[in-house]
Amino acid sequence: MDEVSLAVENLKKEWDQTVSRLQERIQEIENCGKSGKGTEEANALPRLNGAAQDCLASLRSMQFRLDLLAQQLPTMEEVQSRQALVEIWKEQYQKLHMGLRNANLQAKANIKKAAQEERELLLGGGEESTVRRRNLQTKAGMTSAAESITESLRRTRQMMVQEVERSASTLATVDESTSVLKKAESEYKGHRSLLSRTRGLLSTMKRQDVIDRIILTVGLLIFLMAVLYVVSKRVGVLTLQRKIVAAIKSGSIPNKDAIGNAALNQGIAALNVNDEL
Repeated sequence: MDEVSLAVENLKKEWDQTVSRLQERIQEIENCGKSGKGTEEANALPRLNGAAQDCLASLRSMQFRLDLLAQQLPTMEEVQSRQALVEIWKEQYQKLHMGLRNANLQAKANIKKAAQEERELLLGGGEESTVRRRNLQTKAGMTSAAESITESLRRTRQMMVQEVERSASTLATVDESTSVLKKAESEYKGHRSLLSRTRGLLSTMKRQDVIDRIILTVGLLIFLMAVLYVVSKRVGVLTLQRKIVAAIKSGSIPNKDAIGNAALNQGIAALNVNDEL
């Protein structure tokens, strides 16, 4: 059993214990005033209600904690089961709250009836009535002081319960933020490795681009040199032809010989060009 499931089981046990205590307080409130001590029980009623309200506050806190724990369970079946349990707890809480309200109404009726009987007894006169009045005043003073202390402690406990609820909510938020940060860290590590590989590929592409540029430049230079060489040879043949034609026209070379020499020179030039290519 993981930590979350164990916490849920412990919370269920705590819920059952708190419900039992609350039911006992409700029963005590409902019986308040039935013993015939109206004044004393009337002074004890706020203390009993304070204890019952503490139990109700604890039950509300448990509902909130169970709702948080249900969202952290590993399987969807367990999540749905605990959410259904939260709804059952809410219905049980409403019934207990209504039972406490009805118990207070019954207690007030009982105390009112007991107080009426005490009033009639005190107004009856006699030494017994005088002693009873003194005892009631003394007990009322002591009960009032005890109730004041109890109410102060109850308010302190209520504030502590509220602080615990806020702390639990803060811890849940911190846990959620931690999980989000861990997920972001893992994603960042994955992107960082991808960026490293991409950077390596870019460096390789840059080197290949430089090599390709060098190869293209060298090839272009060789091609231009070949073109210049061929052009220079062609220009030389044409120049020779012009000179022969000019010589024939001037009469310094016979026509047949000039034609034969020109043909021979052209053939030799063509052979030389073919051999060089």
